[in-house]
Amino acid sequence: MNHDLSMFEEHQIRRVYDEETETWFFSVIDIVRVLIRQSDYQTARKYWNKLK
Repeated sequence: MNHDLSMFEEHQIRRVYDEETETWFFSVIDIVRVLIRQSDYQTARKYWNKLK
């Protein structure tokens, strides 16, 4: 698996590429953190836990 960082509006989004299935996997917490404009990882994680 290939680990990589992607940039979205100056925020880093963690992602992993699975060569076997040719699929990208993105960190949901990082995406939620950007969408709710939260700089704190733990706050975004708690938000995602309540949301799901």
